Amino acid sequence: MDLLTRLTMTGLELLSTIFIFVVGITVLAVILMYFTDKSQSRDAVRHNYPVIGRFRDLFTRLGEFFRQYFFALDREEMPFNRAERDWIYKSAKGQNNTHPFGSTRNLTLVGCPIFINCAFPRLDEEATDPPAVEFGPYTPNPYRAPSVINVSAMSYGSLSKPAVQALSRGAALAGCYMNTGEGGLAPYHLEGGCDIVFQMGTAKYGCRDDAGMLDDAKLATIAAHSSVKMIEVKLAQGAKPGKGGILPGVKVTKEIAKIRHIPVGKPSISPNRHPEIDNVEELLDFIDRVRRVSQLPTGFKTVMGAYGWVDDLCDAIERRGVESAPDFITLDGGDGGTGAAPMSLMDNVGLPLKQALPMLTDILERRGLRNRIKVIASGKLVTPAEVAWAYCAGADVVNTARGFMFSIGCIQAMRCHTNSCPTGVTTHKKHLQGGLDPKVKAKNVANYVEKMRKDVAMIAHSCGAPHARALKPLHVRIQQGDGTSVPLDELLAKRRPKAPHEYKDA
Repeated sequence: MDLLTRLTMTGLELLSTIFIFVVGITVLAVILMYFTDKSQSRDAVRHNYPVIGRFRDLFTRLGEFFRQYFFALDREEMPFNRAERDWIYKSAKGQNNTHPFGSTRNLTLVGCPIFINCAFPRLDEEATDPPAVEFGPYTPNPYRAPSVINVSAMSYGSLSKPAVQALSRGAALAGCYMNTGEGGLAPYHLEGGCDIVFQMGTAKYGCRDDAGMLDDAKLATIAAHSSVKMIEVKLAQGAKPGKGGILPGVKVTKEIAKIRHIPVGKPSISPNRHPEIDNVEELLDFIDRVRRVSQLPTGFKTVMGAYGWVDDLCDAIERRGVESAPDFITLDGGDGGTGAAPMSLMDNVGLPLKQALPMLTDILERRGLRNRIKVIASGKLVTPAEVAWAYCAGADVVNTARGFMFSIGCIQAMRCHTNSCPTGVTTHKKHLQGGLDPKVKAKNVANYVEKMRKDVAMIAHSCGAPHARALKPLHVRIQQGDGTSVPLDELLAKRRPKAPHEYKDA
């Protein structure tokens, strides 16, 4: 027998031995799983169908993947469908995002906005840039916000370091501001050189004392940064109205813990409201305190549910004087946001922005405070049509969070709270952050802002308005259940309450 034959037989024997070993291990594993499943009572499916029942969990997890890439139509997914995401991806990359063969959107759905084009639209050369919005006319340092779209509240902690760096640099390139979210002011917010809105959550991260209350000296230090232009006191956010922020312990790194003044590795859970604020009078007192310490325009962020308190707030402002009013109200939609939240709150509590924004602006208009209190709209406003609708409904400025997340690479993997985001946007694992280059993604952020401005202006020009901030309720109609549409201004007049109303606890 020659050498080649012997080597061949030896190789076959080795492969046979490996095969028998693998089969034996597999059979042993199946037997162990069988008896393990049969003897446990926590999972009925696995108990009644040992081994095979384990595939149910696997297929459930894989189902989310297959639906997104193979089965869901362009307009079917939630919270953002493929058509919306693709528009953002192409815009962020500077690609052409025009489409052929007509709209794929169902324009007959109740609540669908339809913008009213005029017979003789403005020529492009007749268009003007939107005027900047001035915040805080009674403060020593008023702020003029030029951009029609800005980076909404996302904290360092919920977002990764390179994600915050990319947004900061991109916002500077685009000339828009960036909200820090409630996690405090990180160096990465400042390094890009953009304008910053510092958000003070109920835990007062970054400006809290050892007891978790406001530390005036720390707030003054934050406000002293030249990039910090305004202070936003967070009362509620759309993902979880009535509950404070939630950052899972797995995402509380040593650096984040230092910035927030909390223990490393422990869940960061904020109180469900500011202890100092239990009514509109205390709200105005707290805003006055923050404004005096910071010397900056100060407002608050909330979600609309009951709305009689807004009239109570207006009453208190009339008694104190218009200078006591908050410089702005950021209104978030109750249909969820970037933060981790209990499903019971995310799905069921708080009015969506489509209902809440017209309600708020109408109350402020009726009470003569519309010019004094600026309104910032925030909540699922990721495409030009949604932003244009917000301006029609009375917004002075629009913020978006998830639109910017998509612009830097988010794929809606729904893993934000697990610290295992596959694109590096919401994870602190270094090996997953490698594909998120802040220098590259900053340009994507700027492209997204520029495309948003261009397309919102295009809608405005089609309606005969010179710019986005000149859009009015009469420029959009809302689809009704009977197949007709009604101008937004008429719809508001019909729904306007005859008297202030408030839901009170029993």
